[in-house]
Amino acid sequence: MIKISTPVYFLSWLVMCFFSFTTPVPHPQKPSLRTIIIDAGHGGHDHGAKGEYSYEKDLCLEVARKVGKKLEIQYPEVKILYTRTTDTYPTIHERAEFANANKGDLFISIHANAAPPIRHTKLAGYRKETYYTGKGKKRKKHIRSVPRYTVYYTDNPSHGTETYIWAADRTDEKEKFIGTDMVANEELDSTEIAPDITDPQFKAKALLWTKRFFDKSYMLAVLVEEEFVKQGRFSRGVKQRNHKGIWVLQATSMPSILVEIGFLTYKNDEKYMNSEDGQNEIANNVTESVKRYKAALEGRQIRSETETGSEPKKSF
Repeated sequence: MIKISTPVYFLSWLVMCFFSFTTPVPHPQKPSLRTIIIDAGHGGHDHGAKGEYSYEKDLCLEVARKVGKKLEIQYPEVKILYTRTTDTYPTIHERAEFANANKGDLFISIHANAAPPIRHTKLAGYRKETYYTGKGKKRKKHIRSVPRYTVYYTDNPSHGTETYIWAADRTDEKEKFIGTDMVANEELDSTEIAPDITDPQFKAKALLWTKRFFDKSYMLAVLVEEEFVKQGRFSRGVKQRNHKGIWVLQATSMPSILVEIGFLTYKNDEKYMNSEDGQNEIANNVTESVKRYKAALEGRQIRSETETGSEPKKSF
C-alpha cells in the first residue's frame, strides 16, 4: 500500500473545493411560452361574415376552443386563456387589455373570411328613347335606340387561408403599447422612479422589443400557413394589414397573429369549416405551428407531423 502524506490530502481537498465553488451551475431555461391568449373573433351581436348557412362568430368560437384544448393537452405547463368562451362580444379594446393584463407571450386571433359576389352586366337588347333638340319653333323630336342591360351576380371564387400580422406603418402604435406595458411591469422599490416613456433610451428599448415581436409574429404566421399548405389547403400568404378589425394586433404587447381560416362565401370552404374533421384539422395546423414556433424560440428543431408541402406566399 502506498502511504499518502497529509500535504497531498490537503492539496486534493483544495482542488475539490476550487471546482465545487468555481464550476458554474446551469440555470433552468426560462420558458419561451408561459401564457397564450386565444381570441375567437366577433361574437354576440357582431356575427361577422355570413355564409350560405353559417356565421363567422360561431366558427371562430368552435375553432378557438379546439385550438385552446389541443394546446392545453400539448403544453399542460402553459396557461391558455380565452378572450371569450361563449357567444359574447368583448370589444377589440377589451380583448387587447385582457391579453396585456394577463402578460400574454402570444396572441392568436381566429377569424373567417368573406368576399362580395361578383357583379356582371349583360346586353339584353335595345329600347326606344325620345329626346328633343332646339327651342321654340326650332324644337325637334328625335328617337334613338338605347342599349338595355341586365345585372346578375355570381359567387366570388376567393378561397383559402391567410394570416395577418400588424402593418409596418403601425409600428409606432405597437411601440407605444409595448412601452406602456414595460412601465406597468417594471418592478420598482420605494426609492425608484418609474421610467419615462418619452426618454430616448427607453424608447430605443421599446423599439427593440417591437422589432423582436414583429419578427416573431412573422415567423409564426409563416409557420401557420405552411401547416395549412401541408394539409392541402390553398394559402393566400402572410399579409400586413391595418384595418379596424386588425387593431388588436398592434394593441397587444406581445407577438400576435390573426388567422383567416377560410372563406365563408366559398361553398367548399364553408362546408370544410363547419365539419368536425375540418375544424379539428385547422386546430391541429395551428397547434403544430405553435409547437414549431416554441421549438425555434428554444433553439430546437422539430419535424412537422403533417406532410411536407410548398412554401406559403408572403404578401407585403
